[in-house]
Amino acid sequence: MGYSREVYDSAMEVLGQRRRKAEQEAAQRRMAFYANCPRGQQIQQELAAVGSSAARRVFAGGNVAAEIAKLREQSLALQKERRQLLEQFGLAADALEAHYQCQACEDTGYIDGKMCNCLKGLLRQEAYRRLNAMTPLTLSGFEQFELRYYSSRAEAGEVSPREHMKGVLEFCQNYASSFCSHSPSLLFQGRTGLGKTHLSLSIAKTAIDKGYGVVYGSVQNFLSILEKERFGRLESDTNRDLLHCDLLILDDLGTEFSTHFVSAALYNIINTRLMSEKPTIISTNLSMKELLERYGERMVSRMIGGYQRLMFAGKDVRQLRHLEQERGTKITEM
Repeated sequence: MGYSREVYDSAMEVLGQRRRKAEQEAAQRRMAFYANCPRGQQIQQELAAVGSSAARRVFAGGNVAAEIAKLREQSLALQKERRQLLEQFGLAADALEAHYQCQACEDTGYIDGKMCNCLKGLLRQEAYRRLNAMTPLTLSGFEQFELRYYSSRAEAGEVSPREHMKGVLEFCQNYASSFCSHSPSLLFQGRTGLGKTHLSLSIAKTAIDKGYGVVYGSVQNFLSILEKERFGRLESDTNRDLLHCDLLILDDLGTEFSTHFVSAALYNIINTRLMSEKPTIISTNLSMKELLERYGERMVSRMIGGYQRLMFAGKDVRQLRHLEQERGTKITEM
């Protein structure tokens, strides 16, 4: 299954806008040049006439080669004169041509009937954008992650939640700054409200800023889409995007409705991306024991062997923020 018609049309519209802009700007440059240099417009007209003459000679027959050679000399002389005029006016030799964003296909999306890489890239970007449409990818950054919500009090022989989460934050910042398409996969574990979504969104934002294709969403939503596509109720190929994007972030593992299809689809995503060394970040409120009971040894063993685990500690940050709002003052020490 390929991209949906909506995704394809959207990508082609972007190319169409690029092409129209390039050609309009070229037309404006030509008009300005001809206004200041009428000889430039005459040369353009003479070049067009030479081209028409060449076509007529071919159809007329006779000593075509000699006639074409003569016309070619005229064309080259006119082109040379035009370059000299452009140079006199401080313009580049290609100033009158359209400067397409993709020189390979001239912003048409195709080269000799085959899809250009620029169109393939736009299709991926649009598919990812639609998948991420309901996700606040731009709303969370590392700078908004506040360690003051985590207690500085430590149990005997242990580090405090604040110190622990400081290490988690630094790890995620370093992961994001050095992110590449073969970075390791991560498993975020901990109770709800401890910042798993915030830090995964922060990593996603950094990866997107670096030009990588990121798909983010809840496990439940993705699997619901996959099931609808399987039975023909949606025209798209979300599974392809989940398997091939540069970074996949699966939020809230364990909240989805469990079926045989869901288990098989989830294992396929995790296993395929591990085999192709594509990074995935999974967040879950479940412990390893709970994951094992829910998904079985086959899938959990893949996660244990292929993912770096980060444990999140502390109290529910959302509740603490709500408490601050009620009191009207910031929590300064816990």
